[in-house]
Amino acid sequence: MSRRPQAAQSQLRIIGGQWRSRRFGFTEQPGLRPTPDRVRETLFNWLSGELEGARCLDPFAGSGALTLEALSRGAAYALACDSSRDVVQTLRGHLTTLGCEHADIRQQDALGLLATAPEQPFDVVFLDPPFRQGLLEPTCQALEDHGWLTRYAWIYTESEAAPATLAHPANWQLYREKRAGQVWYSLWRRQG
Repeated sequence: MSRRPQAAQSQLRIIGGQWRSRRFGFTEQPGLRPTPDRVRETLFNWLSGELEGARCLDPFAGSGALTLEALSRGAAYALACDSSRDVVQTLRGHLTTLGCEHADIRQQDALGLLATAPEQPFDVVFLDPPFRQGLLEPTCQALEDHGWLTRYAWIYTESEAAPATLAHPANWQLYREKRAGQVWYSLWRRQG
């Protein structure tokens, strides 16, 4: 009987909030780039005071690091989406381990999800799509076109190009940006 080779496992650590220092494994996959601890720490410092009671959206969940961190820090609800069955099952398992019932994890293509209107808009959105696939700009536009954002939503992006070179919706204002190695990470604020 032949066995499928086991996929490589990596670890992520929740860096703040009620689940601080908890560690979870995730399956390595092509294009999966978990947001490093120091970048997450910077991002969640930028969002300090904005997460308590917020509705968060993570359409490219991957390792689940951003979703788990937001929930740990007081988000009221999170919707995470990934096209990989393994990623979705792993993330659901982590939420079960944590006893978290205020998150929804869907196996779905991000642009497919965003092509329809949500029941309620979101306060905070995390966008870290796989690089070199041209996904960031159409994802940003879909958020606007289909009512996914509250009036003054916060949108976090990761990209391989400087934020100023990308086409973001005109009503998004750049709040902060930094670079870590090959990755630009930015926080935007929607203006009504």
